[in-house]
Amino acid sequence: MALGMVLTVENVSKQFGGLHAVQGVSFGLEENEVLGLIGPNGSGKTTMLNLISGAYKPSAGRIALYGKDISGSSANAIATMGVARTFQIVRMLPSLTVLENVAAGGVFGHGRRWGQELEESARSLLTRVGLKNAEDAPVSVLTYIDQKRVELARALISDPKVLLLDEWLAGLSASELETGIALIKELRAEGRTIIVVEHVMDAIRSLCDRCIVMNSGAKIAEGAPKNVLADSEVIRAYLGTADA
Repeated sequence: MALGMVLTVENVSKQFGGLHAVQGVSFGLEENEVLGLIGPNGSGKTTMLNLISGAYKPSAGRIALYGKDISGSSANAIATMGVARTFQIVRMLPSLTVLENVAAGGVFGHGRRWGQELEESARSLLTRVGLKNAEDAPVSVLTYIDQKRVELARALISDPKVLLLDEWLAGLSASELETGIALIKELRAEGRTIIVVEHVMDAIRSLCDRCIVMNSGAKIAEGAPKNVLADSEVIRAYLGTADA
């Protein structure tokens, strides 16, 4: 049950020179909602997450978190306000151990922790994402999938108000995908508010209350996953034909 509007994106655009990466996109994100942001490659999905998280500033439009305009805020400021994310290309702190990588999110994010509380939280989250026995290992020895697990734990330790998952399920095996979907379902059951950028449609159907579809930087559809994925314009955007 939605409790109120957490995030508001109002007519947001982003230009890089002559390239319009995002064009006049508007949508809202409600408390405890899991919103899917989908579309073909190059449609502007990751750019939108970069705008929400402060990595980019909008060329036009407004983004608000709980009614507060964050459009011009730095990524660090937005993180402390309660927005945490994972990245399409995993980003680790290579000189730190697995445990230290997770703990860094607790020091610099929204719900700040220190000392024993920080370490206990980091260990608990590593257990939760399946890395209990890797706490003291350097992140350089981890597989790509396990680095993704570390990145999720690092995002969660700050107890974010909004969690942005950028293709977190990409590249997983069938069994890993099942585990990953189950973990995101647990986060949803806890009352997390999440935006999921994903190409795995089974995950979108299973996890999301609502979907926004982007193509060539513009929003082309919005609604329940079942309805959106049957929309002829969405099918055309993905497959090139409405009859495929």
